[in-house]
Amino acid sequence: MTAAQYEQFSNYAVASATGILALAFVAYVAQWGFARRIAPDRELVTAGAAEGAPPSAEGTASERSDVAGGIGFSLTGLAWLVLLAGVITRGLSAERVPWGNMYEFGCAATLMALTAYIVLVRMWAIDWVGPIITGFGTVVLGLSALVFVPPGPLVPALHSYWLVIHVLGAMIAGSAFLVGAAASVLYLVKARAERTTADEDRVGFLWRIPPSAKIDQIAYRVHAFAFPIWTFAALIAGPIWAQYAWGRYWGWDPKEVWAFITWVVYAGYLHARATAGWKGKAAAIIALIGFATFVFNFVGINLFVSGMHSYAK
Repeated sequence: MTAAQYEQFSNYAVASATGILALAFVAYVAQWGFARRIAPDRELVTAGAAEGAPPSAEGTASERSDVAGGIGFSLTGLAWLVLLAGVITRGLSAERVPWGNMYEFGCAATLMALTAYIVLVRMWAIDWVGPIITGFGTVVLGLSALVFVPPGPLVPALHSYWLVIHVLGAMIAGSAFLVGAAASVLYLVKARAERTTADEDRVGFLWRIPPSAKIDQIAYRVHAFAFPIWTFAALIAGPIWAQYAWGRYWGWDPKEVWAFITWVVYAGYLHARATAGWKGKAAAIIALIGFATFVFNFVGINLFVSGMHSYAK
């Protein structure tokens, strides 16, 4: 295939992945919707019912919810596969790593986020964050299309193997931050519901997911994994690359400053949990602030602030 053919295939693949991921989001929302009347730990079929008797309304709703969740996860896996093909062919068309500008970074980062989600579903059964992950991924891919640029050579500052190390590390950390932020959102919702909802009113998908304490623990583990990777990517690999490209390790460029702010927020989150025993609402809010600074660094700074990293648009 020629470079032009690889580019065309990549464009179709990314567009297709966006549509599939949107369908996965709809399926996950349907999973929650079908479960709106289901109580936790309740028998799905009336006890003692004769064999072959029609299932109860609640049993039917549970089955529909489970089917919708399975469809959502299957579509997420399909979107991952199609997006992987799109990212690879984008790199082949440009004859370089496929994250040299904001469009490419958005596609590659979404691919990494879906990878993290699929792996953690297998490890910890966190499919309950599916609507947030797929919804966020759909938005990122859609917005990435607005800053689409044809594949081309890198600017001189990017001609370094540190591009691979620095950006790959940032994407791995960012994908984990996204999962941690999704878990933090659901923690806040679940914890509030646990405080304010009477036992007889505890119906719906919210009561089929783990208790808030478990969700909080998962959020902490994900952030604890992501933080050292972010530290290496932003505060070690980034400055080394800056020395190679611009002759200085640190220049207080806006993107460097916001990368440091993100590091400070997440460092505060982990430090408070480890030393002061912070858990629950305060920790979740700090985690969401950290993710907001991360998103602003990779979107707001690129679009609205001029600096040494403006080539990333």
